[in-house]
Parts: sequence; structure tokens; C-alpha cells
Amino acid sequence: MKQGIEERIEQLKLRNASQKLNFFGRVLVDNREISMWEHDSKMLPRGDRKWRIKARRFAREQIRPIAMQADRDPHGFDPKPLIRKSLKAGFQTLLMPRPIGSASFWGYLQKPSFQVVLVAEEFMTEDGGLGLLLLAHNLGLAPIFLSGHLRTYFRHFIPFYLRARYFGDDSTWAFAITEPAAGSDVEDPEGAASARLVTNAKPVKGGYILNGRKCFISGGMNASKVTVYAKIEGEEIESWTCFVVELGMKGYSVGRREKKMGQRASDAAELIFEDVFVPDRNVVGIVRGGWANNKNVLNYSRPAVGAMALGVGRGAFERCLEFCRKTYLGPKRLIEYQDVQIELADMMLQLWMCRSMVWHSCRLFRSGQGLAAAAKVAVTDTSYKICNQAMELMGDHGYIHSHGVEKAWRDSRLGQIYEGTNQLNRLALIEHYWENEILNSKTIE
Repeated sequence: MKQGIEERIEQLKLRNASQKLNFFGRVLVDNREISMWEHDSKMLPRGDRKWRIKARRFAREQIRPIAMQADRDPHGFDPKPLIRKSLKAGFQTLLMPRPIGSASFWGYLQKPSFQVVLVAEEFMTEDGGLGLLLLAHNLGLAPIFLSGHLRTYFRHFIPFYLRARYFGDDSTWAFAITEPAAGSDVEDPEGAASARLVTNAKPVKGGYILNGRKCFISGGMNASKVTVYAKIEGEEIESWTCFVVELGMKGYSVGRREKKMGQRASDAAELIFEDVFVPDRNVVGIVRGGWANNKNVLNYSRPAVGAMALGVGRGAFERCLEFCRKTYLGPKRLIEYQDVQIELADMMLQLWMCRSMVWHSCRLFRSGQGLAAAAKVAVTDTSYKICNQAMELMGDHGYIHSHGVEKAWRDSRLGQIYEGTNQLNRLALIEHYWENEILNSKTIE
């Protein structure tokens, strides 16, 4: 034991050798022992850094204590108290800058979705289900936000944000495109062309009559309003139109709640529309503009899904790292074995690369299909891999629910499915760059 301590002292002397340099030599060396999280946070502008720090504190104080119970008994869990706390902290109104919303103004002007992405990682690090519960609300509002339609803004988006920010309106929104016979078809041009769509809107005086079903809708069980995509009766997906359906409308109801493998605290509900009258004022954007609007939403939401997956993977890594620090194998802690150190370092490298990709995909004001799809695919696949690595390092302990890594592994799998499966997102990536390559080659000729 004494020999081990002496070796450790010698190692520390070598690591701190830069202190022997003169003043200018020390200035050129960053010898701070700070975490990966602190390093990345210091690179952010002040407004973005504020939200990242605030989100981590909220996640640790409000999400962590209830995460295990919410995962074990999602049907008995009441989400309203957590939603109210999130609203009070400003996390539910980050799609607009102050004074309408709560996002930091200057950072928002450059990267409108970036602060949501920062918050997403922190929430999902503590729990995938509760993170999705709080974040799906932004997806429900995204079709209105990205419609670019001033009348829609003033009828739905801005009034809701003002009520939420200044009067404590804790109602939530959900996003509904998936149908029982279509699935991910509606997120890909080739599949959409032949998709079997059952939700349709019949034009009548003063509005539309909606009939059909949507399934696997995150947050649909408790949402006060839902942005629903439906084709015009007698037409196909090119007529897709987005509507705002409100709780209490005659004929609108919530069906079954799915029993999920992961991210259990957030419901995946079936929505049923039986002769629901939707007034003209509840059309989002323009009639038959739903397909373009949906593509817009996916281009902004897929990097956020990447950030969510990054958080799940980071949560598994942090729990695994803590386990390796505390658990002994023979005379040494696990973390003192070089093969364990190499495995942990590999996980850290993957997390860092994923964060770089997510942040890069959000750094511009406008989001593009190729980069959005690439970020979603790369990070969700890597997150699943990291969760596997964490479980293998922890052995039997990784398989036990109380350690949290088993839950993270289940949560990570869903990231590869929603917002378009990863196979479909690979096709979206090729579609984007294939067309660009054709255009570029014509320019060169």
C-alpha cells in the first residue's frame, strides 16, 4: 500500500511539471483539472452558459429524486408538479427570446434552437422519460413556430407564451403525425407518396371536420392542445395540413397509453378524432402546407433528439464512472486498472465527439436536412453503444435497476426510433447531399 501511494505522488509531480516553467510558459499551458462538462461550458457565450448551468441544477434537484419511481410506476406518476416547476424556471418557454419567452436574446438571434438543445442534454442525463415529458411540449409548438405565418403566431403562439411566462399557464402541447398504418412513412418523401393515411379533414363551412387516429404521441395523454397533420378528404399527402386541436373539442379523445420499454415517465398515447370540428382559425400556416411545415419541424427537432440521446449516454457514463471509483476488484478500485481506464476514456471521447456534432448542427440560424439527420443518427447510435459499454463494465451491477444504467440502456433505444428511424434518417442524409451533388456538378459543367 505504501509503495502505491509513493507511485501516485511521483505521478502527480510529473503531471504538475508545468509549474516549473516561467510565467509566460505557464500562461500557454491549460493545466486546470476540470471536467469535460466545465470545459465545454466555459466555451459558451454567457446567455447559453447560464441556461446550461441552470438546467443541470434543475435536473439534479427536481428530476433525479423522482426518476426511479417515475420509471417503475409511470401510470401512477403525476407530471403536473414537475411541469409547473419547469415552467416557473423558464424551461417551457425557450422557443422565444425575452420579453415574450425566456431564452437569452442575443444567443437566440444566432441559434434559435441552441438553448433548448443545451437544456435537453441536462434533463436527459438524469432521466430519459422525465426529460422527454418536459421537452415534447416544445415539439408540439414547433409547427406553429416554424410556420412563418404571422396570423398563426398572433392567434396561437404568442398568446400562449405570454400566458405561460407571465400568468403561469402550465398547459402543454403535443405533436401528432404518426398513424397506425403509416409509421415513419410520413417522415420520408418516398414513403409518404404511398403512405396509408387515415386521418383526413373534410372542408365545411367555417372550418374542417377531422376523422382518424394518431399513435405513439409523446405527451398526448396530458396535452391541452395538439398540432395534428391531416390530408384533405379525397386527396393524398401533398394536401397535408396542420391543425390545432384543443382538449374539450367534441369528438376528440385520448385512447390507450402504450407500455414502453424505455422513457416510461413520458406517455405515448393514441389520439382519436371522430367528426371533430376544427375552425378555420385553427389552421396552422396555410392549407396544404403541412408537408413543408413537417419537414421544417424535423430539421430543427432532429438535432434536439441528438442532444437528448447525448444526455442519456452521458448519464450512463457518469453512473458507470462513479461505480468504478467506488468499487474494488482485489486490492484496487476498478478505475485504477488500465483496461478500465481505456474503456472509460473511449466513452468520454465518444461523448465529446457527439456534443461537438450536436452543437455544430445548431450553430446557424437556419437548420438543414443533411446535418440535422446526420446529428440524429450519429449521436443516437453512439449513445446506445455507450450505454452498452457502461453495462459491460459494471457487470451484474449494470443489470440492476437501482444503479440507473439499465434504465439508460432502455431509454437510449427509443432515440434510434422516434423523429424518424435511423435508417430513414440515413436516407434523408443521402437525399439531401445527392441532390446537392447533382446541382454542383451542373454548375461545374
